[in-house]
Amino acid sequence: MSKIGPEQLEAELSSEEPPYVLDVRPREAYQREHIDGSHNVPVYHDLRGGDEAEFRRTLSDVPADTTVVTVCKAGIVARKATTILEDEGYDAVTLAGGQRRWNGYQNGSFGYRLRSALVGLLP
Repeated sequence: MSKIGPEQLEAELSSEEPPYVLDVRPREAYQREHIDGSHNVPVYHDLRGGDEAEFRRTLSDVPADTTVVTVCKAGIVARKATTILEDEGYDAVTLAGGQRRWNGYQNGSFGYRLRSALVGLLP
């Protein structure tokens, strides 16, 4: 399963063929903060509990001709959504670290910069 970091996602969002960003967090969380242009399918609690039915019902609304980037709070539940999308033939990736990491990147937080530096040191 593939992941995408905030830097790469930001670059791809401004490209000629931007990805479809699918945010699976609850509607309230999405309304508080989200990636511009993203689409909300509030199935976070369902997927977290192992229930894929509602998410699978929404797949007909997801374009099959572009990369889909899944987003949740920290990336864990979004990975489940990515797996389902891949199983259904979609080109899907997960935003590594989810909305939290996106926020850290956008704000240039110390925690984000430190984590990025440490990850860059790993083989």
